[in-house]
Amino acid sequence: MKILSVEDNRELASSIYDFLAAESYVCEMAYNFNEAYEKLSLFSYDCILLDIMLPDGNGLELLDLIRSKNLESGVLIISAKDALDDKIKGLEGGADDYITKPFHLPELHARLRAIHRRKKLEGSHIVSFNEISLNTDTVEASINGILLDMTRKEFDLMLYFLVNKNRVLSRQSIAVHLWGDYTDQLANYDFVYQHVKNLRKKISMVGGTDYIETVYGLGYKFNASRS
Repeated sequence: MKILSVEDNRELASSIYDFLAAESYVCEMAYNFNEAYEKLSLFSYDCILLDIMLPDGNGLELLDLIRSKNLESGVLIISAKDALDDKIKGLEGGADDYITKPFHLPELHARLRAIHRRKKLEGSHIVSFNEISLNTDTVEASINGILLDMTRKEFDLMLYFLVNKNRVLSRQSIAVHLWGDYTDQLANYDFVYQHVKNLRKKISMVGGTDYIETVYGLGYKFNASRS
């Protein structure tokens, strides 16, 4: 899961980053309205942690931007304990959930996972297609019931393909989604090719169908019509 945390409290932001990174999420940070606006204009995220009170603007305006651009990101509002009106405005404006400061990081994690399941995984922690099954709770992948020996990045790559079936995904978009926005500045994305190659090999070794199609000059596509 790729997350943008919009939080001006550096200590809290650091704690959120460390916790989510330990859970193997890609977490990008924005410490004010302008940084968040720029990132939302350039990159995509599965979930956004949105603090309403920012030093240079109101997080609800960022929520308006997210919804006006029809971004598919889930939004978890972070609000002050007594800011009931902001919670109501946020939920009415399209936020998926809210959490009140101070909060426990495991609760934050649970709410993020719940939003992601609803938004991306149709409410389930099991993502399946034909012989492929992914369990996002245990981070296990199987082909015809045979567990695959996969790295976390390979699991995330397969999940990214499955939730974007039949869409052409550029190597750049794969890199940014799985490794973070800083990869946007890299000269090449050869490491994406290697990860795709490894994933294909592991699927083929247990008799699975290679649905991953190379679209020359563009990137890759999970071709659901292959059999």
